Amino acid sequence: MKVSYKMIDKELRLIGLLVKPISRASLRLFKFVQYFAVKSRGAMIEGLDCEEQFIGGYENDEEVRIRIYKPLNQSDKPLPIVLYCHGGGYALTVPETSAPQIKALLDTRDCIVIAPDYRKSIEHPYPAALNDCYATLKWIKDNAEKLGARSDQIMVVGHSAGGGLTAAITLLARDKKEVNIAFQMPIYPMIDDRGNTPSAQDNDSPFWNTKLNTLGWDLYLKDLKSRNEDIPVYAAPARETDYSNLPPTATFVGDLEPFKDETIAYVENLKKAGVTTKFKLYKNCFHGFDAVVPKAKISQKANKFILDEFSYAIDNYFSSQSN
Repeated sequence: MKVSYKMIDKELRLIGLLVKPISRASLRLFKFVQYFAVKSRGAMIEGLDCEEQFIGGYENDEEVRIRIYKPLNQSDKPLPIVLYCHGGGYALTVPETSAPQIKALLDTRDCIVIAPDYRKSIEHPYPAALNDCYATLKWIKDNAEKLGARSDQIMVVGHSAGGGLTAAITLLARDKKEVNIAFQMPIYPMIDDRGNTPSAQDNDSPFWNTKLNTLGWDLYLKDLKSRNEDIPVYAAPARETDYSNLPPTATFVGDLEPFKDETIAYVENLKKAGVTTKFKLYKNCFHGFDAVVPKAKISQKANKFILDEFSYAIDNYFSSQSN
């Protein structure tokens, strides 16, 4: 899918042109970006109560650094709690780099956001990131009362690779039956390693393209491929064939990005399985447009859509824990 200058929304074009020349796939690029991302660890978000903790890993795995975000002067009323998974192709960034997205959730409705600094695929391929996020989900359930949270309103949200982790965690939670999730928002999720959809093939759009996507998946699935093992659905949720009994879902995607077709297929599979699903496709938009150019009109529309759905979920979706 070749993306020309004229195909991009007018308010996104300039940034798209500036980003496009550096959107080249290389491990050196990934390491360079991650070097600077790590420097933001510990950064606070103005107007929020921000805390850092280290929790036990999944099945005695490595500890997980988490960031806890709450409203200032939190009331005694238990709040919905969100597991937020940041993006970065499974290889890059830290929770602090998603500060605008986290703050938007808390500005929309009072809630608690827990964001794990899951291990990155540059050094730790699948299942490290998934294990860290799932360990965080279990910790949320076990500590909901201490956190001042509602155990019947555990939600999972993520962008890009964080959206892929959101979808994977939700599948894993459904299958393991250890935590009930009330709602999920896997926003333009990275969920299909096969790269065989029209939007994923030969895509040269800004910010994230076919070459970067291939590198991202190669890093994430490196150990599985080296052992010639089948790719599990928890690594690439688009490979799932049973989408039943998943929580209500909301997501959106741009029509110029590699993840367009896999996101649409995911949404259609959820709907066929009877899952309540809200979805928007935004024309003339590349991957991450809402974060890269947040003041563009179309970005504001996309962010309003997802935050409205988040607010609706808080008012309407509940799932009590079974034990």
